[in-house]
Amino acid sequence: MKEKRNIIIRPLITEKMSTLQEDENKVAFVVDWEANKIEVRKAVEKKFNVKVDKVTTMCMKGKLKKMGRYQGKRSHWKKAIVTLSEGFNIDFFEGR
Repeated sequence: MKEKRNIIIRPLITEKMSTLQEDENKVAFVVDWEANKIEVRKAVEKKFNVKVDKVTTMCMKGKLKKMGRYQGKRSHWKKAIVTLSEGFNIDFFEGR
């Protein structure tokens, strides 16, 4: 198993995920391409000290991008949507 710092790359913060976090207690992360659901669950529980009910993963295909006459490709990445148990919450914007 990979270490937790290699599995969770960063949180995915969008308007849609903010709504899901408020309504359904779900949080999204960009995770390592080779990480599976069990590894993601253990990493989130250990790093944020929460209890996870469910993990859903999906592979996002990289897009072609054009800048003038030049063309490039963004990398593929993997998204994990984590459903937290009742009473647990992860706040990314708390004051320091």
